[in-house]
Amino acid sequence: MSTSERLIESTRALLWERGYVGTSPKAILERADAGQGSMYHHFKGKPDLALAAIRRSAEEMRSTAAGILDGPGTPSERVEAYLRRERDVLRGCPVGRLAMDPDIVASPELRAPVGETLDWLRGRIADLVEEGKEQGQFAPVLDASEIAAAVVATVQGGYVLARASGSPAAFEAGVRGLLSLLTPPTP
Repeated sequence: MSTSERLIESTRALLWERGYVGTSPKAILERADAGQGSMYHHFKGKPDLALAAIRRSAEEMRSTAAGILDGPGTPSERVEAYLRRERDVLRGCPVGRLAMDPDIVASPELRAPVGETLDWLRGRIADLVEEGKEQGQFAPVLDASEIAAAVVATVQGGYVLARASGSPAAFEAGVRGLLSLLTPPTP
């Protein structure tokens, strides 16, 4: 792995673990096993490196979600698969956690990839809900964009509940609850 790649990956991990303020250039260089001038050789400074790391985390999140949402199965099965996919819920979402970081939210440039990724995710899920409504898998009265927002909120909020309780059970309960609301009653 090149030095610039090690710097990006180290910054991604540190942002997830410590947030923007807790991610010092010294900590980045130590984790990346890079020399003191390496960061400034490859990046303009910490904000530039953080942006590259945030973009990488966003790309990874999109790729993972697309692999499920664009995969096999009916629209409702793909939404359920997205909700139930294996996650390290006690660590939280590497992108969603950035939306809670006041320094990232205060910077339009750093916040943009976070917002764009969550917007993309809601849009992709809304498309699946519309497709599922047409196929009779979701109730026709459901608003696809509201359901998509509820799916993303359940996942992101589930991370918060799991971390607060120290147990994945809270995340899983939220997913089960949402799925029970989305499943049309059987006659």
